[in-house]
Parts: sequence; C-alpha cells; structure tokens
Amino acid sequence: MPILGSIIKSAIEFPSKIPLDKIRRVDPAKQQAATLKKLLRSAQYTSLGEEYDFAGMLRKKDVVSTFRQKLPINDYNSMHQNWWYRSLNGEAFVSWPGKVKYFALSSGTSEASSKYIPVTADMIKAIKKTSIKQIFSLPKYDLPRDFYERGMLMLGGSTHLHFNGTYYEGDLSGITTGNIPFWFQHFYKPGNRISKERDWTTKLDEIVKNAKDWDIGVISGVPAWVQILMERIINYYKVNTIHDIWPNLSIYVHGGVSFSPYIKTFEKLLGKPLTYIETYLASEGFIAFQSRPDTNSMQLVLDNGLFYEFIPFNESNFDTEGNFKQEAETLTIDQVEEGREYALLLSSCAGAWRYLIGDTIKFTSKALSEIVITGRTKHFLNFCGEHLSQENMNRAIQLLEEQTNTPFPEFTVAGIKHDSMFAHKWYLGTPTDLSKVDVQVMRERIDQNLKDLNDDYRVERIAAIREVIVEVLPLHLFYDYMKLIGKEGGSYKFPRVVKNSTLAHWEEYLDKNYRNK
Repeated sequence: MPILGSIIKSAIEFPSKIPLDKIRRVDPAKQQAATLKKLLRSAQYTSLGEEYDFAGMLRKKDVVSTFRQKLPINDYNSMHQNWWYRSLNGEAFVSWPGKVKYFALSSGTSEASSKYIPVTADMIKAIKKTSIKQIFSLPKYDLPRDFYERGMLMLGGSTHLHFNGTYYEGDLSGITTGNIPFWFQHFYKPGNRISKERDWTTKLDEIVKNAKDWDIGVISGVPAWVQILMERIINYYKVNTIHDIWPNLSIYVHGGVSFSPYIKTFEKLLGKPLTYIETYLASEGFIAFQSRPDTNSMQLVLDNGLFYEFIPFNESNFDTEGNFKQEAETLTIDQVEEGREYALLLSSCAGAWRYLIGDTIKFTSKALSEIVITGRTKHFLNFCGEHLSQENMNRAIQLLEEQTNTPFPEFTVAGIKHDSMFAHKWYLGTPTDLSKVDVQVMRERIDQNLKDLNDDYRVERIAAIREVIVEVLPLHLFYDYMKLIGKEGGSYKFPRVVKNSTLAHWEEYLDKNYRNK
C-alpha cells in the first residue's frame, strides 16, 4: 500500500470520522448574514463602500434587508461603467480593498465581447479554501488509497498571463492554476511548462505527446475540450480507449455546461466507468460543488466570501431578452423554494455587489442547500410564450440521443420568423456519418420531446410556432467556429441559443465554410 497515499487519505478522511452529533449545524440564513457582514466590513472604506455607507449598514439591526434596499441590482455593464473601469486603470480601493492584480477574461456565453472580471487576492484564497472543501468530500466516494497518489490533469487556460503594466489578464483557470499550493505541484499535470502555452492547439499537442508518461487519476475541464483531447490521445497512440493510456483514471470533474449531451460520445472513449463530479466555478467565484455521490446536485458554498440573492426567473422580473427589470423581486436563501428557477445574484470578496452573473439555477434540496444549473438568463426561447429553457433543451437532446442511438454533443437553437409566425431552428453537431442520419426523424423526436417536457411549448406549437427546422452538421464545425472567433479551449463553450448578430454571424460562417462548398 503506497505510504503517501495512505497518509493523504487518512488526513482527508479524518473530518468524516467526527460523529454527526459533534458537528455543529449552522442555519444557512445565518451563515449568509455573517458572510455579508464580513464583506461589508472589509469593503466599508472603499469608494463603493463609502458611496453606499457600508459602515452605517453594519450598525443596523437587520443588515441584510438594509443592504438589499440601498444597493441597486447590477449587471456587468453597470458594475464596469460605474466601478470596475477604475480598477482596470490601476486605482485601489474601488469596490474592494487594495489594487486588483488579476482580471479574468470572460465572455460568458451571451455576449460577443470579453468581460473583465476582477479576481482579488481574497477571491483566490476563497477558491483555494473551497477546493480543499471539495477534496475533503472525496472519502464519500470510497476511493482506494493509491488513488491519492495519482496525477490530476487540469485542462484550462494558459498560466502565462498577459501583463499590460497595471494588471494581469487571462482565463480564470490560468489565474487559479498559476496560484496552486506548492504541495499540489507533485500531482498537477500538465505541469508548469505546458500550462504556460497560450496556443491551444500546441498545448493539446504537448499533452498528447507526454500522456503516456503520466499516471492520471483525475481529469478536470470543459466536456467538449476534454473529449477532443481524449480522442487525440487515443488516435495518436492507436489504442482503443483512454484507459489503455491511463488505466487508473477514475474521476472526471466537469462544470460550466450541462454534461448530459456529451455522455454518449464521452463514454465510447472509456474502458471502464468514471465517477463524475460537477463543480460550479465561475469567473465570479467558486459557487458550489457536488459534495456527495448518487446525486446530480451541487452544494452552495455559504460561508466563503459569497453572498447570494435569487431573482425568480419569470416575465415579472425579466424582459424578453433576458435583461432584469429594475423593480425585480429578489429573495434570500431562506425564502427560496425547491423546483423554482432563479437567476443568481452575487456579492463577493472580489468587489461584485448584487451582481447578476447570468446563470439560472434550481434548488433540489433546500435542507442541504443543493442546486442544479438550469441555463443562462439570455439562453432561452420565449418568442411567443413557449418559455423554453436551456434545461428543456439539454433534456430533449439527451432523450434524442437515447431514442436514435446518435450522439449530438454540440447543438444550438435559434428562434426565427416564419411567415407571419415563428419557428425554432436547431443546429445539431454529430461525429456520425451524416448520410446515416434521418433529419426528419430528428425533427419529429425533438419536437415531441419538448411537447412532453414543456406544456407551454406544446400549446404554442399549435398557436404560434409553425415550424421546427433541424440542420445536422459535422461536429467539427462547432469547434472550428469557436477557434475562428478566438474562443478555442479553456472554459469557452458554444452557446446553446444564438440570437441577433451572433445568429447572423453563425449563419454566414455555415454558408461560407459548409453549405456552399
């Protein structure tokens, strides 16, 4: 039995051996109130803190209510235009103490231009702390002791960040990986040299060439790019599965996008089953992680630099483009209900305040503070009252894959005018020979699946959605397009809904690179 593995596992298992009656259980609302007070106390002498009198708020009996009454809801544009642009210019104590050394570049999946999200030293500490919490949940998965000696491959952005004289900018994964603890260096792959590579294709080439020399137990990364990497390794070494190269691979940590559309093609690359663990690490913070097996839900991190509010995701609070209304209703964690969809607001130790991050979630267990991500505030279709969510879309495609035995790991949807009414157009990406795909069957299956999943859709299919159009495409077109627009690799995902200028550009790309060739 490996000595190092035994020591690490024993250390990690120790907290799980504490009797349940000895663990002090804290009320989620009290945890969140304490977190908010700590944030306000830290930021009271910043420009934003003085503008909204954080010091005065802290003297109020009900700090949470006062905070929510005094501060407006913000999106990226309002935070950037009012505050963060000053931090980008090198000013200190704007919305968080000190100068901001790092900015994470993030386009989310809704806007074309990059967003600059501040990543403070306190946020980096918070992300490390939550990462350790997740590691301490691993004993619940009953892993062998030698698992704790295996390497962990983290497929993310370059750690060679761009410095413009004032701050460093790059992908959040590059920022956090560049700040990993010294004790983790032994396990971390692909190592410092390859991680610094900025060209995504070159980075993948280097990982492929070195793959046979690593003993990987865990892979972490966005599903699309991990799948591409595994395919390249299998082809390069002329083996049948990734387990022929990494026999001890047992865990895949994923996040940022629903994994369900990828499962079918993903598992064809494996020699044995993997344990899937989901995380919710956004540019704005480490929000939640799967803390136990046999669930698809993630536990919110309530006591580590993030204060949450929840906006019911409905027409009363959001317009047809997914923008919040100024009078939007907000709830705290003690006011939410299971099964309802909410847009997520954050106040954070990186200087975000009542900030709409663009994701929608549902509580699956209020008692455990567990959630699932359901989509994006701007990634839904509601042309005529169909209220089609990203959760509906993902499930419809998962069912389609099961019904037709055809993988569609990438897809996107658009709402378009059709005569005097509307149509939904689906673009499906598959590695399957297109001559073997019956487009009419795909169309009928998607349509029926959505009717079964969504009552509003079923009604509007009769009244206003006059057509469902399906175009099946070679899978590589989705990834080639991402490369074309400079969003290849790292944490970039293809948007599940395309609208307006993005739809026009996507159509132009298909005409030029596929349809008219």
